[in-house]
Amino acid sequence: MDKVREKGRVVRALGAMSGTSLDGVDAAVIDTDGVTIHGFGPAGYLAYDAGAQSVLRAALGQWSGPTLPAAAEVVMQAHLDLLADFKDVDLVGFHGQTVAHAPRMHGTLQLGDGAALADRLGVPVVWDFRSADVQLGGEGAPLAPFFHFACAKWIGADAPLAFLNLGGVGNLTWVDPGLDAPQDPGALLAFDTGPANAPVNDLMQERLGIPFDRDGIIAARGQVETGALELFLAEPFFSRMPPKSLDRNDFAEMVALVRELGDADAAATLTAMCAAGVAQAMQHCPTPPTRVLVTGGGRHNPVLMQMLAVSLDCPVAPVEAVGLDGDMLEAQAFAYLAVRVARGLPTSCPGTTGVRAAVGGGTVSAPSLNTVSRTPAGPA
Repeated sequence: MDKVREKGRVVRALGAMSGTSLDGVDAAVIDTDGVTIHGFGPAGYLAYDAGAQSVLRAALGQWSGPTLPAAAEVVMQAHLDLLADFKDVDLVGFHGQTVAHAPRMHGTLQLGDGAALADRLGVPVVWDFRSADVQLGGEGAPLAPFFHFACAKWIGADAPLAFLNLGGVGNLTWVDPGLDAPQDPGALLAFDTGPANAPVNDLMQERLGIPFDRDGIIAARGQVETGALELFLAEPFFSRMPPKSLDRNDFAEMVALVRELGDADAAATLTAMCAAGVAQAMQHCPTPPTRVLVTGGGRHNPVLMQMLAVSLDCPVAPVEAVGLDGDMLEAQAFAYLAVRVARGLPTSCPGTTGVRAAVGGGTVSAPSLNTVSRTPAGPA
């Protein structure tokens, strides 16, 4: 643990992320001191099979009850199976699986036991990243923006830009790379843009028994129902000032809006809703970004990417255009955040989650020692 906690020393951290799209677990290694990215290491992916996805879906939106233990077991086993393949890492950042998120009501719930994972892997594990932020008045999401700031520095950006993550839910990070640290006032603004892949995935699963609209093939054959799109954009969420966040099921009624449409038209309309939410979000940026770099599964959908290109007033490209890995960026983010947590550095701030002051949240569990060290929950 001494190497992990020593500020300024570069460590090899492994991050793991299981997102709201419920497709599987991503894992990736980075070399970092918690401030600067020094290099990227190996990555891996383990897909949830249909049975595992069914168990996880049954737990969505639940804060307690009989569905959660089975879902937690799926999450833990998948992470053990994947993370055990990685060797010579100093620290693991374990996000777990979000099943419920309502920061202004109940809080936020991620399934997974980081202490048990540390014992099984024999490596210190940082987990429960979101609770401290919520306890101090923050949204608890998104948490990747501090890593996006480091990525902007790594690619040598010299003007404001935006990172757009299109997972189950969409979120945007506006970055001013001219400032020194992510917690500096004006360095970051981050918030959820609205539903992204989750409604389309759910539609595909419900109607066609397939997990998603691969390459947007089905949406490409359809027409957008403008009436449903207008009703979607009338939702109060879009007029709320950021920071703001969503639960995966907050827009569950979207599927109801397209219930009477054919498969192709329904897919096209839900895809257009994702793009329209992003376009609305751009109005909240402090200054127009010079470009938008897209990460997450949505960047593989050419229909969605074309809709974004048409509706945004700046170039739009996948993060691969600047040498980053859009499939692994969130896993890398939690590797980076794990090092920050271990070293007492902030992981969120007023501009990213609306928390009252920059805070470092998370739990550090050392293997086999039955001791858990919690970083201070107060302002960093």
